[in-house]
Amino acid sequence: MARPKALVLRTAGTNCDRETEYALTQAGFEARRIHIARLIENPATIAEFQFMVIPGGFSYGDDVAAGKILANQILHHLGDTVNAFISVDKLVLGICNGFQVMIKAGLLPWANVSPDGANRDATLAWNDCGKFEDRWVHLRCDSDKCVFVSKGDIIALPIAHGEGKFVPRDDAVTQRLLDGDQVALRYVDSEGNPGPYPVNPNGSVDDIAGVCDPSGRLMGLMPHPERFIEVTHHPQWTRGGIQQADGMILFQRAFEYLK
Repeated sequence: MARPKALVLRTAGTNCDRETEYALTQAGFEARRIHIARLIENPATIAEFQFMVIPGGFSYGDDVAAGKILANQILHHLGDTVNAFISVDKLVLGICNGFQVMIKAGLLPWANVSPDGANRDATLAWNDCGKFEDRWVHLRCDSDKCVFVSKGDIIALPIAHGEGKFVPRDDAVTQRLLDGDQVALRYVDSEGNPGPYPVNPNGSVDDIAGVCDPSGRLMGLMPHPERFIEVTHHPQWTRGGIQQADGMILFQRAFEYLK
């Protein structure tokens, strides 16, 4: 049986693409990194893949706003192509800068890439603490719908972002996300309880660290699963009783879904 194929979308400033490719390969995928310029030249290439990952980094140096330029490339050059990709039973994952791209392109929260901007009901703003946060956090998986997580799990992942505060447009959007079971991850402490900074590292509304689209097949998150795919990646692996690499869970669940 052929292995599912995963596309890792990269561009200038992306710096987590090789780690993401490796994580996908370890999970069982046939993974390939492709530059956005090559995809714009030949949009039909995307049809070869079942999974698209937009990795972390600082695409185009985060000029204008984090993820904005890459999102505009998707909007204005690949909108129809990406909408066709997500209309069938395929997956998309955006990590950190990739989450910012998905939000600004309209892939999240409602899965509609539209240049008119009418679909964009959320953003990722500057951290409330006023500084770049680079450390480990705990997360609670809160969605039954999301393909990438198992509800009730408490996992640990590293973060590295300055613009990670998830902000819905208004209370109605927040409620729609809750009603649709689209809140995939929340920042919590090691016991699974929410709290103020530093438990919530950026001030995200309702402690939201990751969301999915209404189908559960598209997900974005600020933490970096590709940076914890082996037990030895955890800083306390020798003394903390670390039994599994929590980042691998997301990639393995995607593989099982597509296999």
